[in-house]
Amino acid sequence: MACTPTPFPSPRVPDPVPREMRNGAPVKRDGLEPAGVYRPRRRKTPQMRSPDYVQLSTAAAITLGLIPGQMHRCKCTGCLNLLITYPEGCRANCAYCGLARHREAKENYADRNFIRVDWPAAPLIEIIDRVSDMRGATAFQRMCISMITHPNSDRDAKTILENWMARIPREQIPVSILSNPTTMNRRDVRDLHDLGADIFTVALDACTPAIFEQTRGKGVDSPHSWNTYWSVLEFAREIFGVDRVGMHLIVGLGETDFDVLKICADLVNLGCHSHLFCFYPEHGSLMDQTPAPSRARWRRIQLARYLLEYTGHPFEALGFGGDGELLRFGMAEPQLTAIVNTGLPFRTSGCPGKERPDISACDRPYGDSPPSDIASYPFQPNGGDLRRIRRQLGGPPT
Repeated sequence: MACTPTPFPSPRVPDPVPREMRNGAPVKRDGLEPAGVYRPRRRKTPQMRSPDYVQLSTAAAITLGLIPGQMHRCKCTGCLNLLITYPEGCRANCAYCGLARHREAKENYADRNFIRVDWPAAPLIEIIDRVSDMRGATAFQRMCISMITHPNSDRDAKTILENWMARIPREQIPVSILSNPTTMNRRDVRDLHDLGADIFTVALDACTPAIFEQTRGKGVDSPHSWNTYWSVLEFAREIFGVDRVGMHLIVGLGETDFDVLKICADLVNLGCHSHLFCFYPEHGSLMDQTPAPSRARWRRIQLARYLLEYTGHPFEALGFGGDGELLRFGMAEPQLTAIVNTGLPFRTSGCPGKERPDISACDRPYGDSPPSDIASYPFQPNGGDLRRIRRQLGGPPT
């Protein structure tokens, strides 16, 4: 059954752009000066600001040696995710996001969880130094600059990219941009391309205009627009070219199977890629009581998306019920079983690494599930994993 989106409360929040940001450069606030690596909630939060400082995922911080730790069954991550950061934080208020503006009454921006994990902060120059010293020994196959909704995010993303490209050859570690279309124009997209980024992504997330409006737009007092996101994707498609543009989609915000897979098929026709995320109720978000989609549904959508994107399978071959539920894959059982047995459809989808185009460098370990119930596999599933996946599929219709 398709889920019906639930109305979310619109709490009283500050203006989308804080007063000190309205007249140009931000005014320095009182607070602790940053000093080296900061781990969330370890002490009074310093006043860290991009481009001098960036946050990075827990997995990336472990891989880089900035913090101790290890990831369950995988060598941390193949993608160095760098998140732009400011004390005043992201000015959007997306219902499912841990970085949303409504949380500022309770938590400093640099202390908030995002896609299930903490994001430590570190000086950009220290990160670049460490990667440069690794040379060819680095585990990173890709770097990604993640923008947020903030007046300075476009400018600072370019500065970060310039500093990175001055030290790290594109051939060694290519760069992706996770964009913020709300604050961007065509010139911004062109600048990022010309500065050396080779993949551009748009996090549409919501798969219908109504769900987008309710979870990312006026329904939650947030500034994003469905049409703006698609317009910026079109700019990127023209500028970056075929196979160099991706779109993030979240399964579980209230869409039907048809909704998400139709966008996946449309992206294939545009020469773009879909990057799927399984909704997880982020602690502190407006949707933290909304259940995640069933594993059976998630596995079927993962498999169908893989068929569309990497096997040339036509969207018209898929069969849907009246409520938009996926009923048939439209593929012979032996062929479908062989694809399932590769395990590839169930790995994390994202920007590609260096191994093959259908294996993502951006493996986001446990970003959409706990290790005890893996949604997107950040490693190659083994025999036991595949048996579990087949049980979760429940005997997929052919």
